[in-house]
Amino acid sequence: MAQKTDKPRNAKEPDATKRLRLGLGIMLTLLLVVGGKLFLVQGLDVGGMAEAALNKRMMQTALPAERGSILDSRGTVLANSVIRYNVVVDQRVNTKTDTFKRLETVDGQDQLVDVSRDQGHADLANVLGMDRETIRDALTGEQPYYVVAKNVKPDVEDRIAKLQIPGIVTQGVSKRVYPNGSIAGGIIGFLEDGNTGQAGIEQTQDGLLRGRDGERRFEIGADGLRIPVGVDELTPPEDGKDVKLTINSDLQYFAQQAIQSQSEKLGAEWGVIIVMDVKTGNLVAMADTNAPDPNNPGLVAPQDRGVRAVTAAYEPGSVEKVMTAAALIEEGKASPLSEFTLPPSYTLNGQTFNDSFTHGTEKRTLAGILGYSMNTGTVMAGQRLNKKQRYDWLKKFGIGDAPDIGLPATASGILTPYQQWDGRQEYTVLFGQGVSQSTLQTVRAFQSIANDGVMLQPRLIDSYIAPDGTEEKAPEAEARRIVSEKTAEQVQDILESAVTEGQIKDAAIDGYRVGAKTGTSESPCDNGTAGFCGYTASIVGMAPMDDPRFIVEVVLQRPKGSIYGITQGPVFRSVMSQALRTYNVQPSTGQPARLPQFAK
Repeated sequence: MAQKTDKPRNAKEPDATKRLRLGLGIMLTLLLVVGGKLFLVQGLDVGGMAEAALNKRMMQTALPAERGSILDSRGTVLANSVIRYNVVVDQRVNTKTDTFKRLETVDGQDQLVDVSRDQGHADLANVLGMDRETIRDALTGEQPYYVVAKNVKPDVEDRIAKLQIPGIVTQGVSKRVYPNGSIAGGIIGFLEDGNTGQAGIEQTQDGLLRGRDGERRFEIGADGLRIPVGVDELTPPEDGKDVKLTINSDLQYFAQQAIQSQSEKLGAEWGVIIVMDVKTGNLVAMADTNAPDPNNPGLVAPQDRGVRAVTAAYEPGSVEKVMTAAALIEEGKASPLSEFTLPPSYTLNGQTFNDSFTHGTEKRTLAGILGYSMNTGTVMAGQRLNKKQRYDWLKKFGIGDAPDIGLPATASGILTPYQQWDGRQEYTVLFGQGVSQSTLQTVRAFQSIANDGVMLQPRLIDSYIAPDGTEEKAPEAEARRIVSEKTAEQVQDILESAVTEGQIKDAAIDGYRVGAKTGTSESPCDNGTAGFCGYTASIVGMAPMDDPRFIVEVVLQRPKGSIYGITQGPVFRSVMSQALRTYNVQPSTGQPARLPQFAK
């Protein structure tokens, strides 16, 4: 029997075994390297490769914010936007797809279902209310961009998105609508390209009205098809704020009709009317002739697309005499019944001044000088103020300073420093020549007289309304005392006496006490020619004088015919009466002022 022997301890392993172990070691090493790489890429993604790949698969579409509306003081819509969508298709993607996946809810569970191309066409045709054959033709072809439907409403767009049809995307567009046409058209303004404010409130409040666009991002595959269970992110748009104005659109319409009719009747180049609430500084109407329709502003000339009440500066004429009278009374230089002996013409320091009517030597009160709008008497009384006082008082009444009411191109006018006045201008500024200002600047000055000496900065914007309905009031009108209450009351009596006893009787309104002042000035030629080309005629007044509530000014530029035969009294009366009715202002109960126009 053979005897079993042990293997020597130093015997070598077979070569096959060694090779096997070496191979296993190499495989394990490779697995560790690959696994580590996968961990880095898929787990840590140190190089951002996964994110980069995802970004390549992402498609995004803009979701436009809804532009805020512009409203009148009662909430009537003057401008608003509607969001619409254009449905477009990449025909190349849709044509090569026989079936696609759609995520649907079946028995309460989200499931991917197969949908045929024909069924997708039928579904889209049903949502859009279009013929199936028309949809099939629109989606078939090789065009990368083809518009299937325009101006689709948001609820329809949402239904289209849920269809998940390959190649179909929606593009949001905003359409601006001005339902009242030209009513307050210059104030509202318009959009340059459907998105950017070009004039008026649309321009100055563009940032608040515009809001912030959102977007929808979704994942697509290499074939251009949307991945139903892929990333789908939605950043909702932030809609713009509404801007509520102080304008009353009904009164605005009435004033526009009134000034348009008067301008056409007298062949004027343009005309404006302002109605201001004395107690608040709110502008309840600012009417221009040839007002633009923001839906189609190109129908009117470029110069008619703004608001001349704030952009046009001109010599105001005799309405400035009211500021001279207020300064004289406040400085203690005169009273309404101060007496002046006026010659037919008045010469001072080599400068001769005449009145618009022929008269002999007369004894007039200060009230009578304004009641009959006499240049001679205004210069005689006004010389009691030194040149610096004349300048300072015009400046105090806001002449030379543009009112900021939220409209573009607001005019400051021209008030030359008194050191630069020539020998005639130092007197003509007393009756509104040698100085220029906008209609709104004149109205602001008269408001301070009507408001017992306290000036309020005019307001056009009442508040801002957020999409959630929260309303933020615009700053209240800044108050500044210009003259004492006693002085203001005396000037009010002068203005009322100009209607009851003076030359402005056609401004009277039955049942209401009224004060007013007219103005006429020469209008410089626009073409650079030296001299003057016509006149600027105006009237500005307040009512009811028991406790003034409204200021109304009417201005016509270069009306045809004899300037002495032109009167704005009836237009003033009509618009003021409408304002009093609109706001249910009670008729006057006190007795009107009747200051004597002649001295005894």
